Amino acid sequence: MSSTIAELEKKRSAARAGGGQKRIDAQHAKGKLTARERLDVLLDEGSFEEIDMFVEHNCVDFGMADQIIPGDGVVTGSGTINGRLVFVFSQDFTVFGGSLSERHAQKICKVMDMAMKVGAPVIGLNDSGGARIQEGVASLGGYAEVFQRNVLASGVVPQLSLIMGPCAGGAVYSPAMTDFIFMVKDSSYMFVTGPDVVKTVTNEVVTQEALGGAVTHTTKTSVADNAFDNDIDALLAARDFIDFLPLSNREPVPERPTADAWDRIEDSLDTLIPASANQPYDMHELIRKVVDEGDFFETQPGHAANIVTGFGRIEGRTVGIVANQPMVLAGVLDINSSKKAARFVRFCDAFDIPIVTFVDVPGFLPGTAQEHNGIIKHGAKLLFAYAEATVPKITVITRKAYGGAYDVMASKHLRGDLNYAWPTAEIAVMGAKGAVEIIFRGRTPEEIAERTAEYEARFANPFVAASKGFIDEVIQPHSTRRRIALGLRKLRGKSLENPWKKHDNIPL
Repeated sequence: MSSTIAELEKKRSAARAGGGQKRIDAQHAKGKLTARERLDVLLDEGSFEEIDMFVEHNCVDFGMADQIIPGDGVVTGSGTINGRLVFVFSQDFTVFGGSLSERHAQKICKVMDMAMKVGAPVIGLNDSGGARIQEGVASLGGYAEVFQRNVLASGVVPQLSLIMGPCAGGAVYSPAMTDFIFMVKDSSYMFVTGPDVVKTVTNEVVTQEALGGAVTHTTKTSVADNAFDNDIDALLAARDFIDFLPLSNREPVPERPTADAWDRIEDSLDTLIPASANQPYDMHELIRKVVDEGDFFETQPGHAANIVTGFGRIEGRTVGIVANQPMVLAGVLDINSSKKAARFVRFCDAFDIPIVTFVDVPGFLPGTAQEHNGIIKHGAKLLFAYAEATVPKITVITRKAYGGAYDVMASKHLRGDLNYAWPTAEIAVMGAKGAVEIIFRGRTPEEIAERTAEYEARFANPFVAASKGFIDEVIQPHSTRRRIALGLRKLRGKSLENPWKKHDNIPL
């Protein structure tokens, strides 16, 4: 018996050694952790249970029969984050460059199938050179098997991808179909074709970082949600992030104890809105003063910053927050902000996370660039997302809500459950000056000024909308947290279903 146990330990040691000390040292020299070290940081201490430690590839071509390492380049299993179950896979760059083989893919598929079966999030730590070339089409088939599971798991269990090294070619499509992507600056990148291919085909000279680095994907492309300075920061952020999410679409949002009183009065909000309508203010201040203990996890902070999305808590329970940001482009809706918010709203709706919307929007961004790039269709994505959402929806209009953008931003007409306005809110088709210049075209400047004052007195307030029932209540800014908390309590038992359909056809 003792010799059998010794043999087991020997095999385990071989698997844990990965590609050997030399390659582990090379990984560390790049400022990167190994696959197992990453799991030690991500998961609660001692909670990781590995499966398929002894899986080996089945390739015999190109000398691969003589190169067999247990585990085959990916560490898979389950563990807990703050006591809650998650399933994980962590690609090991020290073993064949983390390349994906048929068996490597089968290991990933197995943990994804298990996550779907029991209802728990899947977290993938990606660090791979791509498909294992020696296996040819078998590795491509492996990728497709993973893709299929990404699609089936979408909206069933949360999926989080951490890009912690190279991710190229077919490898990028699995993370792209997950719910959120975190990247590491200067050590991770994603692209379909690398710099060498780009140079050959288009004659463009570009670095890996500029083509598909963390900054590129969190600012320009919106492929990734957040970028972090190193592996440790990314993994600790993932721990915090998963804490906001339910385990699956069958589970309620997590609840954590809080000492922050639900009816806390925040007097400083009464002076948040500047006296001048043209002067901006930071919507982050409102969000942090409303959520529990100022704890707000923002998604895509570097992309389309004219809209803010992220997770907070009210009375210890997760809420999704969408807010126009007056500090950037006056909070206007454009193509990028519409797509960013639409995807976020649909995620919240899929996992039954209530949505709180703070509105200060002057309209959609005009211009030929926006129109020619499809603002109509892209703006409709946000409209569609809010309209189809059946989760509790609470909306607070703080200042401007003009034109079609008023409709889009979780208005009462899109089945908003509770729609509040601050006394500073202005709900109208457009701003007073523009409206008067259209209605009274050709009048003298004096008459225009007089009519503008008249229009402002008539419409530059929330009471016309309130008189029609489009606003449920005009509230004091300092009581915003209390109103939202009470509203969420009332809406916990909300029951609303869309008509039966195979699936909708959102304007992609």
